[in-house]
Amino acid sequence: MIQRIQSIFLLLSGASLGGTFALPFADSSAPVVGTLFADSLFTIFDSIPLMVGFGLAALFAVVAIFLFNNRMLQKNVATASAFLTIGSTAVAIGQYMYEADQLAGVTIDDEPGLFLPAVGFVLAILAVRYINKDERLVRSADRLR
Repeated sequence: MIQRIQSIFLLLSGASLGGTFALPFADSSAPVVGTLFADSLFTIFDSIPLMVGFGLAALFAVVAIFLFNNRMLQKNVATASAFLTIGSTAVAIGQYMYEADQLAGVTIDDEPGLFLPAVGFVLAILAVRYINKDERLVRSADRLR
């Protein structure tokens, strides 16, 4: 059921998490050899755990759209996407903070890709909320039969 609101939230969540592959998290004023900013950009491709985490989170969000027949499984997959987003974001922030301590005299600017995981997380949580709402509606309808 693509017309359900949670399907739209899951699609947008998957798109925003997939967008992390296209947009950098941060850039530096100068390349710093031996760090994440060796090419002046901190992207998802600088770390394999980030690629795997955000890739799985985006995949789970998109797969959850097609699990509308089994709402509990859909909710669990969407929740897994939210947790993967949080974990991957924590890894990204940890790497960013570790590298920022080692960079002296280099200015680091935030890029739009830094905010996409937060958007993806919020949309996944909204999808879980609306899946729960659907489940309560179906259970109340079953009770009336």
